[in-house]
Amino acid sequence: MEKRSEFFTPLESRLAAQIRARLGELRGTEARVAQVVLDRGSDLVHLSVSDVATLAGTAPSSVVRACQRLGFRGYQELKIAAARQAPAAAPAPADEGDPAARALTETLRAARAALDGLTATLSAADLRAAAGLLDGAGRVVLLGAGLSGAVVLDLGYRLRALGLLVDAPADPITAQLAAAGLGPGTVCLAVSHTGATRSVVDAARLARGAGAEVLALTSYARSPLTETATLALVAGGQDLVFGLETTASRLAHLAAVDALAQTLLALRGPRAERALGLSADVTADYAY
Repeated sequence: MEKRSEFFTPLESRLAAQIRARLGELRGTEARVAQVVLDRGSDLVHLSVSDVATLAGTAPSSVVRACQRLGFRGYQELKIAAARQAPAAAPAPADEGDPAARALTETLRAARAALDGLTATLSAADLRAAAGLLDGAGRVVLLGAGLSGAVVLDLGYRLRALGLLVDAPADPITAQLAAAGLGPGTVCLAVSHTGATRSVVDAARLARGAGAEVLALTSYARSPLTETATLALVAGGQDLVFGLETTASRLAHLAAVDALAQTLLALRGPRAERALGLSADVTADYAY
Protein backbone atom coordinates (compact mmCIF):
# COMPACT_ATOMS: atom_id res chain seq x y z
CA MET A 1 0.00 0.00 0.00
CA GLU A 2 1.43 3.36 -1.03
CA LYS A 3 1.69 5.97 1.68
CA ARG A 4 0.44 9.46 1.08
CA SER A 5 2.81 12.35 1.74
CA GLU A 6 0.30 15.17 2.09
CA PHE A 7 0.58 17.94 4.68
CA PHE A 8 -1.08 17.28 8.06
CA THR A 9 -3.33 20.04 9.38
CA PRO A 10 -3.20 20.57 13.16
CA LEU A 11 -6.44 18.70 13.77
CA GLU A 12 -5.38 15.90 11.47
CA SER A 13 -2.12 15.69 13.37
CA ARG A 14 -3.99 15.32 16.64
CA LEU A 15 -6.10 12.49 15.27
CA ALA A 16 -3.05 10.84 13.74
CA ALA A 17 -1.12 11.18 17.00
CA GLN A 18 -3.99 9.56 18.92
CA ILE A 19 -3.85 6.59 16.56
CA ARG A 20 -0.06 6.28 16.40
CA ALA A 21 0.24 6.35 20.17
CA ARG A 22 -1.76 3.11 20.31
CA LEU A 23 -0.20 1.30 17.36
CA GLY A 24 1.90 -0.77 19.74
CA GLU A 25 -1.28 -2.35 21.13
CA LEU A 26 -2.45 -3.57 17.71
CA ARG A 27 -1.50 -6.74 15.87
CA GLY A 28 -2.30 -8.35 12.53
CA THR A 29 -5.48 -7.11 10.88
CA GLU A 30 -6.06 -4.40 13.48
CA ALA A 31 -2.63 -2.91 12.75
CA ARG A 32 -3.38 -2.97 9.02
CA VAL A 33 -6.67 -1.15 9.60
CA ALA A 34 -4.87 1.53 11.63
CA GLN A 35 -2.34 1.97 8.84
CA VAL A 36 -5.12 2.41 6.27
CA VAL A 37 -6.63 5.11 8.48
CA LEU A 38 -3.28 6.89 8.72
CA ASP A 39 -2.59 6.57 5.00
CA ARG A 40 -6.01 7.83 3.89
CA GLY A 41 -6.37 10.65 6.42
CA SER A 42 -9.30 12.97 5.75
CA ASP A 43 -10.19 10.93 2.65
CA LEU A 44 -11.85 8.44 5.01
CA VAL A 45 -15.03 10.49 4.58
CA HIS A 46 -15.33 8.96 1.10
CA LEU A 47 -14.78 5.36 2.25
CA SER A 48 -17.25 2.91 3.72
CA VAL A 49 -16.34 0.36 6.36
CA SER A 50 -16.26 -2.23 3.57
CA ASP A 51 -13.84 -0.08 1.58
CA VAL A 52 -11.46 0.12 4.54
CA ALA A 53 -11.81 -3.63 5.11
CA THR A 54 -10.86 -4.29 1.49
CA LEU A 55 -7.85 -1.97 1.68
CA ALA A 56 -6.70 -3.67 4.90
CA GLY A 57 -7.40 -7.15 3.59
CA THR A 58 -9.82 -8.03 6.37
CA ALA A 59 -13.51 -8.12 7.28
CA PRO A 60 -15.71 -5.11 8.22
CA SER A 61 -16.12 -6.53 11.72
CA SER A 62 -12.34 -6.36 12.17
CA VAL A 63 -12.40 -2.71 11.10
CA VAL A 64 -14.96 -1.95 13.80
CA ARG A 65 -12.92 -3.80 16.45
CA ALA A 66 -9.78 -1.93 15.42
CA CYS A 67 -11.59 1.41 15.72
CA GLN A 68 -12.75 0.44 19.21
CA ARG A 69 -9.20 -0.47 20.20
CA LEU A 70 -8.14 2.97 18.99
CA GLY A 71 -10.61 4.65 21.37
CA PHE A 72 -13.65 5.15 19.12
CA ARG A 73 -17.10 3.58 19.47
CA GLY A 74 -16.80 2.31 15.91
CA TYR A 75 -15.86 3.22 12.36
CA GLN A 76 -18.56 5.87 12.05
CA GLU A 77 -17.21 7.87 14.99
CA LEU A 78 -13.68 7.70 13.58
CA LYS A 79 -15.01 8.78 10.19
CA ILE A 80 -16.75 11.78 11.78
CA ALA A 81 -13.48 12.76 13.46
CA ALA A 82 -11.74 12.61 10.08
CA ALA A 83 -14.53 14.62 8.44
CA ARG A 84 -14.03 17.45 10.94
CA GLN A 85 -10.52 17.95 9.66
CA ALA A 86 -10.29 20.91 7.33
CA PRO A 87 -7.27 20.35 5.10
CA ALA A 88 -5.01 23.33 4.78
CA ALA A 89 -3.57 24.35 1.46
CA ALA A 90 -0.97 21.80 0.52
CA PRO A 91 2.61 23.08 0.34
CA ALA A 92 4.37 23.17 -2.97
CA PRO A 93 5.72 19.70 -3.71
CA ALA A 94 9.43 19.27 -3.26
CA ASP A 95 11.54 18.85 -6.35
CA GLU A 96 11.98 15.09 -6.54
CA GLY A 97 15.31 15.65 -8.24
CA ASP A 98 16.65 17.77 -5.40
CA PRO A 99 17.30 15.67 -2.28
CA ALA A 100 17.95 18.77 -0.15
CA ALA A 101 14.59 20.34 -1.07
CA ARG A 102 12.80 17.06 -0.46
CA ALA A 103 14.60 16.56 2.86
CA LEU A 104 13.67 20.05 4.05
CA THR A 105 10.01 19.64 3.10
CA GLU A 106 9.65 16.20 4.67
CA THR A 107 11.56 17.12 7.84
CA LEU A 108 9.42 20.21 8.45
CA ARG A 109 6.25 18.23 7.77
CA ALA A 110 7.28 15.53 10.24
CA ALA A 111 8.23 18.10 12.87
CA ARG A 112 4.99 20.04 12.47
CA ALA A 113 2.86 16.91 12.69
CA ALA A 114 4.70 15.67 15.78
CA LEU A 115 4.35 18.98 17.60
CA ASP A 116 0.70 19.45 16.62
CA GLY A 117 -0.02 15.93 17.83
CA LEU A 118 1.11 16.70 21.38
CA THR A 119 -2.33 18.06 22.26
CA ALA A 120 -3.82 14.63 21.63
CA THR A 121 -1.39 12.62 23.75
CA LEU A 122 0.04 14.91 26.44
CA SER A 123 -2.37 16.38 28.97
CA ALA A 124 -1.94 19.28 31.38
CA ALA A 125 -3.00 16.95 34.20
CA ASP A 126 -0.14 14.57 33.43
CA LEU A 127 2.34 17.46 33.32
CA ARG A 128 1.13 18.69 36.71
CA ALA A 129 1.38 15.21 38.18
CA ALA A 130 4.89 14.72 36.80
CA ALA A 131 6.01 18.12 38.09
CA GLY A 132 4.58 17.29 41.50
CA LEU A 133 6.59 14.06 41.70
CA LEU A 134 9.78 15.87 40.67
CA ASP A 135 9.17 18.73 43.10
CA GLY A 136 8.93 16.33 46.02
CA ALA A 137 11.90 14.17 45.00
CA GLY A 138 15.01 14.10 47.12
CA ARG A 139 16.96 12.83 44.13
CA VAL A 140 16.26 12.33 40.41
CA VAL A 141 17.98 9.85 38.11
CA LEU A 142 17.55 10.36 34.35
CA LEU A 143 17.78 7.50 31.88
CA GLY A 144 18.13 7.59 28.10
CA ALA A 145 20.12 5.84 25.39
CA GLY A 146 21.02 6.65 21.80
CA LEU A 147 19.23 9.66 20.36
CA SER A 148 17.15 9.98 23.55
CA GLY A 149 20.40 10.81 25.30
CA ALA A 150 20.22 14.32 23.82
CA VAL A 151 16.82 14.81 25.43
CA VAL A 152 18.20 13.58 28.76
CA LEU A 153 21.07 16.09 28.58
CA ASP A 154 18.62 18.93 27.97
CA LEU A 155 16.31 17.73 30.73
CA GLY A 156 19.17 17.32 33.20
CA TYR A 157 20.35 20.87 32.60
CA ARG A 158 16.86 22.28 33.11
CA LEU A 159 16.13 20.33 36.28
CA ARG A 160 19.47 21.28 37.84
CA ALA A 161 18.82 24.92 36.98
CA LEU A 162 15.53 24.65 38.88
CA GLY A 163 17.32 23.40 41.98
CA LEU A 164 16.81 19.62 41.78
CA LEU A 165 19.50 17.09 42.68
CA VAL A 166 19.97 15.23 39.39
CA ASP A 167 22.09 12.33 38.20
CA ALA A 168 22.13 11.41 34.50
CA PRO A 169 24.65 8.59 33.92
CA ALA A 170 25.57 8.05 30.28
CA ASP A 171 27.01 4.57 30.83
CA PRO A 172 24.23 1.93 30.96
CA ILE A 173 25.82 -0.05 33.80
CA THR A 174 26.30 3.09 35.88
CA ALA A 175 22.71 4.04 35.08
CA GLN A 176 21.45 0.70 36.40
CA LEU A 177 23.53 1.11 39.57
CA ALA A 178 22.15 4.61 40.08
CA ALA A 179 18.58 3.43 39.51
CA ALA A 180 18.96 0.49 41.87
CA GLY A 181 20.25 2.86 44.56
CA LEU A 182 17.07 4.94 44.57
CA GLY A 183 14.31 4.50 47.11
CA PRO A 184 11.09 6.03 48.40
CA GLY A 185 10.94 9.78 47.89
CA THR A 186 13.07 9.70 44.74
CA VAL A 187 12.23 9.73 41.03
CA CYS A 188 13.60 7.92 38.01
CA LEU A 189 12.72 9.66 34.73
CA ALA A 190 13.29 7.47 31.67
CA VAL A 191 13.21 8.73 28.06
CA SER A 192 12.71 6.29 25.18
CA HIS A 193 11.03 6.80 21.80
CA THR A 194 9.89 3.18 21.53
CA GLY A 195 9.59 2.51 25.25
CA ALA A 196 11.36 -0.78 24.58
CA THR A 197 15.08 0.08 24.85
CA ARG A 198 16.37 -2.78 26.99
CA SER A 199 18.97 -0.89 29.02
CA VAL A 200 16.51 1.92 29.84
CA VAL A 201 13.62 -0.39 30.70
CA ASP A 202 15.81 -2.65 32.86
CA ALA A 203 17.13 0.35 34.82
CA ALA A 204 13.61 1.74 35.25
CA ARG A 205 12.46 -1.63 36.60
CA LEU A 206 15.30 -1.59 39.13
CA ALA A 207 14.27 1.88 40.26
CA ARG A 208 10.62 0.86 40.62
CA GLY A 209 11.64 -2.25 42.54
CA ALA A 210 13.69 -0.08 44.90
CA GLY A 211 10.63 2.03 45.73
CA ALA A 212 11.23 5.05 43.50
CA GLU A 213 8.57 6.72 41.39
CA VAL A 214 9.20 6.13 37.68
CA LEU A 215 8.27 8.73 35.06
CA ALA A 216 8.39 7.79 31.39
CA LEU A 217 8.69 10.10 28.40
CA THR A 218 7.92 8.08 25.28
CA SER A 219 6.05 8.05 21.98
CA TYR A 220 3.79 5.06 22.60
CA ALA A 221 1.02 4.72 25.16
CA ARG A 222 1.65 0.98 25.64
CA SER A 223 5.19 -0.39 25.93
CA PRO A 224 7.43 -2.18 28.45
CA LEU A 225 8.49 1.22 29.78
CA THR A 226 4.96 2.56 30.30
CA GLU A 227 3.99 -0.70 32.00
CA THR A 228 6.85 -0.10 34.46
CA ALA A 229 6.20 3.60 34.99
CA THR A 230 4.19 5.29 37.71
CA LEU A 231 3.23 7.93 35.15
CA ALA A 232 3.85 8.19 31.41
CA LEU A 233 4.13 11.36 29.35
CA VAL A 234 3.29 10.39 25.76
CA ALA A 235 4.67 12.69 23.08
CA GLY A 236 4.20 11.48 19.50
CA GLY A 237 6.30 11.33 16.39
CA GLN A 238 5.89 7.78 15.12
CA ASP A 239 6.37 6.67 11.51
CA LEU A 240 5.80 10.10 10.00
CA VAL A 241 8.49 9.97 7.35
CA PHE A 242 10.77 7.04 6.67
CA GLY A 243 14.08 7.65 8.43
CA LEU A 244 12.77 10.66 10.36
CA GLU A 245 10.78 8.91 13.09
CA THR A 246 13.38 9.60 15.76
CA THR A 247 13.83 13.19 14.57
CA ALA A 248 10.12 13.89 14.98
CA SER A 249 9.90 12.13 18.32
CA ARG A 250 12.96 13.95 19.65
CA LEU A 251 11.39 17.31 18.81
CA ALA A 252 8.15 16.27 20.50
CA HIS A 253 10.07 15.05 23.55
CA LEU A 254 12.04 18.29 23.79
CA ALA A 255 8.79 20.26 23.63
CA ALA A 256 7.40 18.07 26.42
CA VAL A 257 10.56 18.73 28.44
CA ASP A 258 10.09 22.48 27.98
CA ALA A 259 6.47 22.26 29.13
CA LEU A 260 7.46 20.13 32.12
CA ALA A 261 10.19 22.60 33.12
CA GLN A 262 7.78 25.53 32.89
CA THR A 263 5.21 23.66 34.99
CA LEU A 264 7.86 22.81 37.57
CA LEU A 265 9.04 26.43 37.65
CA ALA A 266 5.53 27.62 38.48
CA LEU A 267 5.14 24.92 41.13
CA ARG A 268 8.44 25.56 42.92
CA GLY A 269 8.03 29.35 42.91
CA PRO A 270 10.71 31.23 44.89
CA ARG A 271 12.86 28.10 45.31
CA ALA A 272 13.15 27.76 41.56
CA GLU A 273 13.71 31.49 41.08
CA ARG A 274 16.67 31.41 43.49
CA ALA A 275 18.12 28.37 41.71
CA LEU A 276 17.72 30.06 38.34
CA GLY A 277 19.54 33.09 39.69
CA LEU A 278 22.49 30.92 40.70
CA SER A 279 22.43 29.27 37.29
CA ALA A 280 22.48 32.66 35.58
CA ASP A 281 25.50 33.70 37.66
CA VAL A 282 27.39 30.56 36.63
CA THR A 283 26.58 30.78 32.93
CA ALA A 284 27.37 34.52 32.82
CA ASP A 285 31.05 33.66 33.28
CA TYR A 286 31.02 31.76 29.98
CA ALA A 287 29.72 34.63 27.82
CA TYR A 288 31.67 37.52 26.32
